[in-house]
Amino acid sequence: MARRLRIELAGKYHVMNRGVAQMHIFKEPADYEYFEELMCFYAKSFGIVIHNYCLMGNHYHLLLEITQANLSKFMRQLNMNYSIYFNKKYKRVGHLWQGRFKSWYVTDEAYLYTLMCYIEQNPLKANMVKRLEEYPYSSYHYFLNHKEIPECLKKSWVVENYKEDKEAIEAFLNNPVDTAQLQELRNASSLVEAANIDNKPDMQVLVKMFENISDIKERNKQILKAIKKDYSQHRIAKVLGVSQQAVYGVVMRNRI
Repeated sequence: MARRLRIELAGKYHVMNRGVAQMHIFKEPADYEYFEELMCFYAKSFGIVIHNYCLMGNHYHLLLEITQANLSKFMRQLNMNYSIYFNKKYKRVGHLWQGRFKSWYVTDEAYLYTLMCYIEQNPLKANMVKRLEEYPYSSYHYFLNHKEIPECLKKSWVVENYKEDKEAIEAFLNNPVDTAQLQELRNASSLVEAANIDNKPDMQVLVKMFENISDIKERNKQILKAIKKDYSQHRIAKVLGVSQQAVYGVVMRNRI
């Protein structure tokens, strides 16, 4: 059965994904940090604002905002590039993610406020820390230390509304979460659930892009053009007859 196409609306989204078979997708600090680096890099590339995030051992939560229909493109780059990194580092093959990411459109302020608290409180509910600021792999501790806040969080709702008022931030994000209310809000938002639009670009066009190219530098320029046209690294590698890791290397060496 074909995947249901869903419309990407400008606005805020709760996005989550988890490791296949509930496996850990972050095994050591460097893994969390690399995911954060990729997240902020691609957020800047796609003009996306990260409002809140929390990286847990076997899954992650993001609250982000888009102004154009590019959520699927952003998530594809983030998940794919992290998967390549993880598989290479831990010498594994196969899918890293349980499936395509799940996403819910944030329909109103009640949903937004509840969601921000829910995302930040994940480590607390999992008994990983006693205080939220102790957890290093979420946006919470950055909100309390503006000197270290990454670029992708500087336009977040918390920063925009509370600035450097630590007491107000702590009071807000430590509010108890009514999980029943959150589920009701999530169910309502499913009517406009975010898209993972899988419209596949024309492969014949991709093949023609690389016809009669023998120079490596020119080939690499075409790889970057193909990426911008939404061709996956896997498809580009298949057309060129090279490994996906080789294509990934070209992309990473030319990051701005």
